[in-house]
Amino acid sequence: MYTVIGTVKSRAARVLWMLEELGQPYEHIAAPPRSEGVTAFNPAGKVPVLVDDGTPITDSTAIIQYLADKHGTLTHQAGTLERARQDSLTQFLLDEFDANLWMAARHSFVLPEELRHAAIKNTLRWEFERSQKTLVHRMGEGPFLMGEVMTVPDIILTHCGTWALGAKFPIVEHRLTEYLAAMRERPAYKRAMAR
Repeated sequence: MYTVIGTVKSRAARVLWMLEELGQPYEHIAAPPRSEGVTAFNPAGKVPVLVDDGTPITDSTAIIQYLADKHGTLTHQAGTLERARQDSLTQFLLDEFDANLWMAARHSFVLPEELRHAAIKNTLRWEFERSQKTLVHRMGEGPFLMGEVMTVPDIILTHCGTWALGAKFPIVEHRLTEYLAAMRERPAYKRAMAR
């Protein structure tokens, strides 16, 4: 059985959701970043951590792609053009959505107060809005990012979209608003977020 370490209000939500989609049993330890329960497995103190057969795996994207590959679902096969497109979408989301939201969080509450620069958030919001326009042009036909099949980038995008709303980063693309609403209605998503 898997063990997931990290609170649902962190990127651990991505791992919890993936495991719920896969129907895999797991233990959830809702330890906050930099706590003893985390640093025992990740000296950097960052969450999430997935423990599989005694081996810790860190970084939410690495974890959810590992789980998708291991269980042969929610991903395209490595070495295919579909997987190259999937990986491209994953990297785009990490660069353009996750990175902007994380930088805003750092300048809101993560960094020591004397190192925070509130004005940077205006630039980050502008970039976030611009990236939405690009993303909408890359979305496939169908309910998911790549069309008819849910994949790893769907989990990342939905998590980032929910994070954005909480951080008051507006969703300006109607298609993205509809997509996020539909994804957050998934039973596996609701089970994961209820932890």
